[in-house]
Amino acid sequence: MNIQQEKIKELVERRAVAKMGGGQKRIDAQHSKGKHTARERIAMLLDEGSFEEYDMFVRHRCTNFGMDKQHFDGDGVVTGQGTIDGRIVYVFAQDFTVSGGSLSETMAQKICKVMDMAVKNGAPCIGLNDSGGARIQEGICALAGFGEIFQRNIMSSGVIPQISGIFGPCAGGAVYSPALTDFNIMIKDTSYMFLTGPGVVKTVTGEVVTQEELGGASVHSTKSGVAHFAAENEEEGIRIIKELLSFIPQNNREKAPFKPTQDSPGRTDDFLNEIIPDHPNKPYDMYQVIGSIVDDGAFLEVHRSWAKNIIIGFAHMNGRSVGIVANQPKILAGVLDINASRKAARFVRFCDAFNIPLVTLVDVPGFLCGTQQEYGGIIVHGAKLLYAYGEATVPKVTVTLRKSYGGSHIVMSCKQLRGDINYAWPSANIAVMGAEGAVEILYSKELKTIADPEERARIAEEKKKEYNDLFCNPYSAASYGYIDDVIEPRNTRFRVIRALEQLADKKQENPVRKHDNLPL
Repeated sequence: MNIQQEKIKELVERRAVAKMGGGQKRIDAQHSKGKHTARERIAMLLDEGSFEEYDMFVRHRCTNFGMDKQHFDGDGVVTGQGTIDGRIVYVFAQDFTVSGGSLSETMAQKICKVMDMAVKNGAPCIGLNDSGGARIQEGICALAGFGEIFQRNIMSSGVIPQISGIFGPCAGGAVYSPALTDFNIMIKDTSYMFLTGPGVVKTVTGEVVTQEELGGASVHSTKSGVAHFAAENEEEGIRIIKELLSFIPQNNREKAPFKPTQDSPGRTDDFLNEIIPDHPNKPYDMYQVIGSIVDDGAFLEVHRSWAKNIIIGFAHMNGRSVGIVANQPKILAGVLDINASRKAARFVRFCDAFNIPLVTLVDVPGFLCGTQQEYGGIIVHGAKLLYAYGEATVPKVTVTLRKSYGGSHIVMSCKQLRGDINYAWPSANIAVMGAEGAVEILYSKELKTIADPEERARIAEEKKKEYNDLFCNPYSAASYGYIDDVIEPRNTRFRVIRALEQLADKKQENPVRKHDNLPL
């Protein structure tokens, strides 16, 4: 064997060792927890044979606490690029089998390298997190590494899509990178996120809580809104990432991928002509409306279990990717509250950043009232949604199905917030408020002077009918041009698709400024 062959043999052997991470024993421990290794996750995520790995032979440079005697090629993270459905992506996956996936100075440098390459080449960046946090032995150098990653998250925001898969622990300062990315996917029972663990919580506050109760997938997908998706297992988490990317462009300069469909753009649905109940306070299911108008009834919902009074997610309409925002009358009558406003505002801003048209389905009775909401800042949080729609320059098509009252009417992509095409169903009530509340305010003194209860009730009903005839219909708004057309519900899919096609080459720019100052 000549020298060249010996060197090649050494390379092959080093690669084989590097691919074993922390060794078979630690790999077996990872599997025993129902978790895959970093390389297994990347293999599931990327097209077969497409992965090009970088920095396989990077090692840490720490000499403290005996670290100079323990080295692993790759240093606890696998980084590189590959393709998903033929589209290039950059990826890093933390390897829990090496030092618990803890972040070192060199690991941070590896992650930053692929993040920089993703921005330079205009491709999504996907991070698969499974880490015990900062590598304590490296002290401030580990913290500096987090700071470098966060800065890149910030500079990448709105430029390339950033997706975080939380496939294990993510604690302390590490949580801020996923929080800065566009979408977080957590795995039930095996992943968690929190700033301080149960031990510290008990010491500081006396509260006894488990990891799952403090920061598990169920908590962050239902209570905090930190997680956009809670997957049953890692395979489902990977599938969600792939599906998400099918709706999203490579970067902020491109359009989302087109998905051919056999679903006719002219398809009508007579069911929609009957879905609105006769009683204005009776609920119906907005999911049925969404399923009726999108291609093949396929809808990828985001934040399914959090703030369920508003629905957000992705679909295709005649092959075009769209972001859908819809009030849900089945939950709290579709009212806007703090969480619903935050949820929808972030989604609207994402769609606008990445050139995804917005379709808004409106049935909103107002903002949720009460001290809890006011003390929590509903004014500022509601203003976030108002700001997001008003700032957005992508095509915006709005359909008002039933209620659209007061401030909530304005917030839900009205014409004055530069809505491009605003439709209404004949059942739409577009007014300052409903007839009952309006009559109470306008005629309360007059009605109190009527002694006979039956006569008082009769006159009140007359006044309600008068108010309804004047305002609680789509035609008053249409007479001012605030509604572009009143459409038959069965034709909603066709009308929205035609509006989107008309707006496909829309050009609109906001004033030049360093950056905006939305109400946070």
